[in-house]
Amino acid sequence: MRIDKFLKVSRVIKRRTVAQEACDGGRIEINGKVVKPAKEVKVGDVVTVTFGNNSMSFEVLSTDERQTKQSAETMYRILP
Repeated sequence: MRIDKFLKVSRVIKRRTVAQEACDGGRIEINGKVVKPAKEVKVGDVVTVTFGNNSMSFEVLSTDERQTKQSAETMYRILP
């Protein structure tokens, strides 16, 4: 699954266009590397999203495209 689509489906970022802009702006990293919106994300990857001065890292647990609002949080695990 593309990283921009994953961020939208998992509801980390509300809109796919915002996720694409975040990738283009260098605010999304997968396993320590800045990525473009088309980068494929796999189970086990560590994603870091930077929002201003804050950042959030999480591990990808699922890349299933069909998620409900309640099950979206099971797609990733936030890392300390």
